[in-house]
Amino acid sequence: MITKLDKNAVRKKRHARVRRKVFGTAERPRLNVFRSNKHIYAQVIDDMKAVTIVSASTLDKELNLESTGNVEAAKKVGELVAKRALEKGIKSVVFDRGGYLYHGRVKALADAAREAGLEF
Repeated sequence: MITKLDKNAVRKKRHARVRRKVFGTAERPRLNVFRSNKHIYAQVIDDMKAVTIVSASTLDKELNLESTGNVEAAKKVGELVAKRALEKGIKSVVFDRGGYLYHGRVKALADAAREAGLEF
């Protein structure tokens, strides 16, 4: 039986493996996803300067969500982070799934960001 601590440790190992290859630049920053049980967070990061350019999460008041831990909320966050990135002049990003499987809420966020105009 795998405990919660073990699951997170395995995710962090997987994320470290992904991060060896995925690196955000000023021209093509990294779209990072963090998922908790209740919320989902997305950041567009320039790793050269170690700076977060834009971010969005289910905690943002402008989304006005009833339920935050589901696929619908993840879609709204994906649209919002893409809109904010496009306002800052960012069209192309590198997707960093944060060690999570590309499935469910993570996939919904990525698909919504693509539909809103981000390229990755």
